[in-house]
Amino acid sequence: MTLQTALHPWHASHRARLIDFGGWDMPVLYSSIVDEHNAVRNSFGLFDVSHMGRIEVTGPQALPFLQLICSNNLATLKPGQVRYNLVCREDGNILDDILVYRLNGHYLLVVNASNREKIFSWLLKHLAGFEARVEDKTLATSMIAVQGPKALAIAKELVSPDPSLLNNYFCAMSKVMGKEALVSRTGYTGEDGIEIIVPVGEEVPLWEALAGLGATACGLGARDTLRLEAAMPLYGHEISEEVNPLEAGLAWAVKFDKGNFLGREALWEKNAKAGEIKRVGLVLEGKRIPREGCGVLGEGQGFGRVTSGTFSPTLGKAIAMAYVPATWSQPGTEVDVDIRGKRERAQVAALPFYKRARA
Repeated sequence: MTLQTALHPWHASHRARLIDFGGWDMPVLYSSIVDEHNAVRNSFGLFDVSHMGRIEVTGPQALPFLQLICSNNLATLKPGQVRYNLVCREDGNILDDILVYRLNGHYLLVVNASNREKIFSWLLKHLAGFEARVEDKTLATSMIAVQGPKALAIAKELVSPDPSLLNNYFCAMSKVMGKEALVSRTGYTGEDGIEIIVPVGEEVPLWEALAGLGATACGLGARDTLRLEAAMPLYGHEISEEVNPLEAGLAWAVKFDKGNFLGREALWEKNAKAGEIKRVGLVLEGKRIPREGCGVLGEGQGFGRVTSGTFSPTLGKAIAMAYVPATWSQPGTEVDVDIRGKRERAQVAALPFYKRARA
């Protein structure tokens, strides 16, 4: 049986198309993916991301415990800072990519919906010997993302202090419509914006207030096209238990010098071969859309695979991310993509496809 977020009745009453995503009944679109995508790129959009797992880690040894679990260095996190991390198996392959928030005396992990139970079990498995506690807060809270170039200017009407005062990848306990909530300057669209975590029961008034200020309700379809244009990896596509951080282009999130962490030894051995395979962008000449698993070919030989593909509303072209040998990774390199038995011409492109203009 699929789970439902507290905003599910709102989605259903506004004729959202609902799908099973990561074990949750989630809106994939309300009007059209292109309209919702463009609303985020040009104005601001609203996403229910309550399906994302929220796991709290407390106790005097919460930090050393998380240093063992995570690939990135949490010892340098400032109060209120948020940092991208990878949770790896002992063989170095990726169990999940997560965000770790350093809060007042404890930590919050935001994990992928499909991996919530797996990561919670992984944390419990390795908790022995640490004076720390792990608690799943997902069902007790809701999470709303407000994204787009106008997001901060509009959100400050409901959020105090002004969320634009937060640096990127920082968070703070704030007043949202007069009630306490956790606000972070994070997102998964390539645009500026915030994500707001509130107790269950407070999400509907907040959602409706933001919609009343002009936000466009957006589904997972637009979230996927936005993140792909911004070259943000998606678990189950660009990253998985079959991929390690080095070949995924995420070596920057692996800090060998921080000390021991799960997967460190295996990744150190693989470090010598890092760079042999690269994650790249592809822009296709035709309109056919490559999907996950499509082969990438050059000089008549298959050597790569597409991990995600879509039509880019911003570029007006079909795009994809793929893994290819480093020798074929130079932007401008011409390749073919096998889409259901027919070859489509493409060029390797630098990532990201889209990068927002900085103020």
